[in-house]
Amino acid sequence: MTLLAHERYCDEILAQTALLGALLDGADLTRRVPTCPDWTLRDLVVHVGGAHRWVGEIVRRRAAEDIPEERVPGSGGPEGEGAEALRAWLSDGAFATVEALREAGPDTEVWTWAWERRTAFWARRMAHETAVHRADAALATDTPFEVAPDLAADTIDEWLQIVAFAQAGGDPEAAELRGGGRSLHLHATDVPGAEWLIEFGEEAFTWRAAHAKATVALRGPLTELMLAFNRRQKPDEGGLEVLGDRALLDFWLDRSSFG
Repeated sequence: MTLLAHERYCDEILAQTALLGALLDGADLTRRVPTCPDWTLRDLVVHVGGAHRWVGEIVRRRAAEDIPEERVPGSGGPEGEGAEALRAWLSDGAFATVEALREAGPDTEVWTWAWERRTAFWARRMAHETAVHRADAALATDTPFEVAPDLAADTIDEWLQIVAFAQAGGDPEAAELRGGGRSLHLHATDVPGAEWLIEFGEEAFTWRAAHAKATVALRGPLTELMLAFNRRQKPDEGGLEVLGDRALLDFWLDRSSFG
């Protein structure tokens, strides 16, 4: 696994936010998001913009503990109801957060909920948060979705880390992703080397970059692979192909559905 540069993550936060904002032009903000059915399109965007502002506040304050949402200025959305106000609010929040991340650099110690307490974690997390939720908005507006191959691959890497972190922390769903002798192979057919072998051990699962026969394989274009692995589409959609024990793939997807 090779992490992207801190500046690249910062750039992607801005780029993915701009692409998300562009989807709002002429869109019905009350439309339900099929991959987040409890949310309208407006709810989705407010969630993303609120997350940006929350992270920005943590980084600016060099916070050593979580900051409650009610203490984050402007996190509840814009005053105006229209798409123009929502898009401006989204853009302003992303810009301010990236400014804070760039000023802090990747190694400043701050609170996070995860395995490392550095601003580098938040730059990466917000880049992927924004990209995946842009996919949600694209699906809601019937718009094509594509991301750069290295960002798509890193999204899969990070999600594996998150699931492993949840398993180690006792999450009951992630805890079931174990049991020796089973494996899952992710194989991007359009990007050389973009492959993952996930192996179920007796106590936990592990993963590595490898091309190997597995209990089940999911093959296809990298962007579609990323979407399916993040449960944004079914494993047999988008030109993907399931080879082997489909039940094991469903088992994984069902138990990595928290958050």
